[in-house]
Amino acid sequence: MRRAVRLLEYQAKELFSEFGIPVPEGRTSRDAAQGRKDAEELGYPFVAKAQVPVGGRGKAGGVQKCSSAEEFELRYPEILGMSIKGERTRAVLLERVADVSKELYLSLFLNRSKRCYTVIASAEGGVEIESVRNRAVREVGSGEVGEGEARAVAAELGLDGAAAADFAGILGRLSELAVKKEAELAEINPLAVLADGSLLALDGKVMTDDNSNFRHPEMAKYREISELEERAERSGFSLVELDGNVAVVGNGAGLVMSTLDMLADSGGRAACFLDVGGGATAESVYEALTLIGGMGRVDGILVNLYGGIVRTTTVAEALVRAYGDGTVGVPVFARLKGAESDRAKEMLAGSKTGIYEDVEEAISAAVVGVRK
Repeated sequence: MRRAVRLLEYQAKELFSEFGIPVPEGRTSRDAAQGRKDAEELGYPFVAKAQVPVGGRGKAGGVQKCSSAEEFELRYPEILGMSIKGERTRAVLLERVADVSKELYLSLFLNRSKRCYTVIASAEGGVEIESVRNRAVREVGSGEVGEGEARAVAAELGLDGAAAADFAGILGRLSELAVKKEAELAEINPLAVLADGSLLALDGKVMTDDNSNFRHPEMAKYREISELEERAERSGFSLVELDGNVAVVGNGAGLVMSTLDMLADSGGRAACFLDVGGGATAESVYEALTLIGGMGRVDGILVNLYGGIVRTTTVAEALVRAYGDGTVGVPVFARLKGAESDRAKEMLAGSKTGIYEDVEEAISAAVVGVRK
């Protein structure tokens, strides 16, 4: 099974520094006593950031400016004790405040549908890239970005002079990181242009594939799984949390991953990858639905199931129970084929589950349905 590993911000920045990408001076702590020492060393003002493997920290209050010791004493324990999208703060990063004049976006990700890396850059940073219209997109094959191509991207963003040279250098080093660490995503958002014209990675995200990490023993220290993912492992199925709003459920890692890629190609964003496995029972599938129901950000569930060892009626039974007791309240978009699929469809008739003949139809309905 392919398992995505998302590094925390401070961990991503450790890698950025390793590859020569400039980051703000910072300190990371897990208790107030160490945080207090870090604050004294760093000096005020600084920004305190919750370290969680999910987005949306700013809106949730997980990023706070501290201009004095009094503000630190108030905000540090608040940030350390908060939960964002079901994830408790793992650590708190204190960083010097930067004098920002402009924010950019830059990422390199593995485009599985096209089997190549893709660079995405924008002159608008600090926001979700999906909401940005003016962006530069370039396919770069195995991920290596030469200076000429990097400068061409800089030009598309309207950069020139020293800023263009700095940007090209950072893009080249980001591509080196992605290739050498076999990263699925290496993102800087925002990449800040400072008042003096220099560039600084204010925030970062790096995602790797657990199946390739055995080739990188130095990455083992970064593997952290969420509480939900740990519960899923104990229950005998595989769940990987992602940043979207559509939960993707199926049986077999290959089937689920292909469904995930098809959803992304259709403009949808997965909230999780959930493989119920070959030994699934109605009870274990119900437990899986319980975890999905507790994620909060899920607006719909996409089920792509081919009944073989796992009968489709097993999943249908779990869905009926989850609907009945309120565990699941969002619509389900399902493609059910194979063993007892006709019976499964009868069991789900009249529920919030839409049944579709092929997965493309189910995906299209899910993408449209969660936008309503």
